[in-house]
Amino acid sequence: GCKRKLYRAVLPTVSVVIPFYNEHWTTLLRTFHSVLNRSPEKLIKEIILVDDASTKDFLGKQLDDYVKKIDKVQVVRSKERSGLITARLAGAKLATADVILFL
Repeated sequence: GCKRKLYRAVLPTVSVVIPFYNEHWTTLLRTFHSVLNRSPEKLIKEIILVDDASTKDFLGKQLDDYVKKIDKVQVVRSKERSGLITARLAGAKLATADVILFL
C-alpha cells in the first residue's frame, strides 16, 4: 500500500491552474482552498485561477478582493470566451513552478 511506498525526499514545486467559467462561488472557493489545505505548503508555489470571461458579477471584483487576502492565489481574466484549452494555456504561460497541474 501507500504506507510502504518510498517517495523522493525533495519533490518539485507545483503551479495549479484552475480554469473556470461562471462557476458557483462556493464551488470555486472550495476547489482552491482544498488544494491549499490538503497539499504540503512547500510544494504549492501558486494557484492560478483563469476566468474564461465569466458573466456572473460575483466572479469579478468580489473574487479579486477575496483572493488578494490569500497568498499564492491569483486570478487571470480572458477578455472573451476562449474555451478550456486556451484558458489552460493562459494559465500555463504564467506558471513559475517546476510542474504545472491542471484541475
